[in-house]
Amino acid sequence: MPLDIEVPEGFRAGWVALLGPPNAGKSTLLNALVGQKVAIVTSKPQTTRTQVTGILSREMEQLVFFDTPGLHNRGGKMNRALLQSAWQALSGADVVVLVLDMAFAASRTAAFMDEVRDLAEPLLESDRPLLLALNKVDIVKPKDALLPIMEELADAFPGASLYPISALRTEGLPPLLDGMIEHLPESPPLFPPDQVSTAPMRFMASELLREKLFDATRQEVPYSLAVDIEEWFEDPDTGRISISAVVYVARQAHKRIVIGKDGRVLKEAATKTRHELMDMLGRKVHLEVWVKVKENWPENPAMLRQLGLG
Repeated sequence: MPLDIEVPEGFRAGWVALLGPPNAGKSTLLNALVGQKVAIVTSKPQTTRTQVTGILSREMEQLVFFDTPGLHNRGGKMNRALLQSAWQALSGADVVVLVLDMAFAASRTAAFMDEVRDLAEPLLESDRPLLLALNKVDIVKPKDALLPIMEELADAFPGASLYPISALRTEGLPPLLDGMIEHLPESPPLFPPDQVSTAPMRFMASELLREKLFDATRQEVPYSLAVDIEEWFEDPDTGRISISAVVYVARQAHKRIVIGKDGRVLKEAATKTRHELMDMLGRKVHLEVWVKVKENWPENPAMLRQLGLG
């Protein structure tokens, strides 16, 4: 609901859904647009598991972004829940931005086009303004290799505007932002101008720890790794925040990997998370972390609901 405050005539505000295949750079783009970290980023695909909301407030506009799980065809209860979450973002969006990995497109064009053509029909049927953010163009050499791919994309998504960008280097973002703003309705702000996310800090803490563990563990572990914040206590006298977190894994072997030799992997991830939280909150943080095995939890509907994934 728009805020009941006085704003300049012609002010625009609305919702922007960031969609795309896994590892296309949606979370990196969200952080770049908002100007600070509101979504975790790792080199592994399918990092985002929920609709993370970031907010960009400007003098005449406010854009509220959904960063969604990657669109994919993997099986399993958790993956189906993630896919449903991503597509649900369409229903509440004023503008849809499809983020695509052009480095992948240049190296494996046929596989890339097969992937994006599967997305074309539901996106075009949604009848929402559609922009294509062609990400990672900075690492494509030579640049001419992009031209025939862009022509194929224009054919697959008639009427969509194409924007070559590098989210990591924040290149090409102003034209993309202008394209989004053009389709926003005139409206008062939806959130206070100093708010940058709707995510509660408990959620951010769990995501930060998951990010550090994703980066530290082997390829097979992250997909069966989840973090739950069991306790969050703020001392009214000292202001110190005490957090108890549980890391769930699906196999006993994964527990050993997450903990690491002499506990080094878990300790380093917890330390990095604690320091980042202290920077965000401006307070001292005490973080305790345990690792528990829940066999095959990604296929357990009760666990998925507990972790906000069902």
